[in-house]
Amino acid sequence: MFLFKSKKPIEPKKEAEQVNVDLELVTKMNQDFALSLDLNDTLMNALRVIIARLNAEAANIFLINEQKKKFECIASLHQNHLDEYELDLKDGVMGKAIQQRKCIRVGNVRKDVREIAEFYFDLDNKTNFTTYSVLCSPLIAANECIGVIHCLNKKTSAKLFEENDRKLLETLSAPAALAIRNAKMAKELIDKNRMQKEIEIVGEIQKTLLSTNKDENFPIAGINIPAKVVSGDFYNFSEIGKGIYGFGVADVSGKGIKSSLLMSKASSLYRCLSKTIYSTSDLLNLLNKEICETAARGMFVTMLIGIYDSNKKELLLSNAGHEPPLVIDKEQNFSNFSEAGPPLGITSKIKYKETTTNFSDSSMYIFTDGITEIRDPSGDMLEVEGFQKYIKKYQHTPNNKRLKLMIEDIVKAGMIQKDDLTIVTVDSVQ
Repeated sequence: MFLFKSKKPIEPKKEAEQVNVDLELVTKMNQDFALSLDLNDTLMNALRVIIARLNAEAANIFLINEQKKKFECIASLHQNHLDEYELDLKDGVMGKAIQQRKCIRVGNVRKDVREIAEFYFDLDNKTNFTTYSVLCSPLIAANECIGVIHCLNKKTSAKLFEENDRKLLETLSAPAALAIRNAKMAKELIDKNRMQKEIEIVGEIQKTLLSTNKDENFPIAGINIPAKVVSGDFYNFSEIGKGIYGFGVADVSGKGIKSSLLMSKASSLYRCLSKTIYSTSDLLNLLNKEICETAARGMFVTMLIGIYDSNKKELLLSNAGHEPPLVIDKEQNFSNFSEAGPPLGITSKIKYKETTTNFSDSSMYIFTDGITEIRDPSGDMLEVEGFQKYIKKYQHTPNNKRLKLMIEDIVKAGMIQKDDLTIVTVDSVQ
């Protein structure tokens, strides 16, 4: 690169005065930046100070997007449309600046073409800007390069930056980098807190989607304990006719927001469709079709749907890949319904079956794998056999209290929950 020197040597006295001015500027920058944790304000303030001191025509700040491995322009003064472009980390002066970790000066872009000429001319064409001279300093904070400050054209007749400009930008970039890093971290913290609040709201909304049983004479009760704030499990039950009760229990694959959103969709669909469709197989077929059309790739829902007719002492069940429900009779013997099709969302071509069985003097427990996979302090899972012990212990307690006591006992035993936990019990009406 060509090195350009001032035609007139700077007098020692004036040079010392300029150094003092620059030190005062750096001090003021540090003070101003310390007062602002707003990322946008910090970026624009940095650019205004730097443009004014260097007497530059334009300046911009590119930060490194670690995921994309690209430069992204997040602040610009006097050069338009840069936010529309992503640049490779190896490109042009910016690439050299972060590789060499020092401020780079190109004295005259029109003469010193080398390997950067195409990059600049192309960008000039896109932004309708003519570049003559470039200063580019890496932004280094805590030994991490987070981006670059990019200055274009000195406001002189020659439009060329000089070596003293390069040294000054290198000095000014240090407090700017620290301020930008601090503001970025503050923004990330604010965004994280906001997201957490939103997640908590989602969790509260989810709770309102779950059915409640405040009447110990109602034959169905349920409980849901999320592993985190939001849950990928849901259950619903209601009386759909005189002495006829519908219920559904589901478990969405995965954890987190994605799972909770799919859960909310499946729950809403079930609540809506179950009011008019009294065939468990038809209901599962419709739910499966909807979820196959809209669920993200690799996501699915296990679900068991049932209708209990207390008049006929009869259960109607359809199972889409869900845990087989347990039935305990009055002698405390267990059995289960093992027949099941694949989970919802796997294939739209499946047709789910319907099983009808007699149901009297018994209770049925529908649950998600969060209960059987709960672990004791030594790491052993509760499994179905362990769950059966708790069922037997509290079987004669009213159902709206039974499940709560069961969970409290499990917690007291030091069990460690890793997944969302849901249990629904259906008691035959005497």
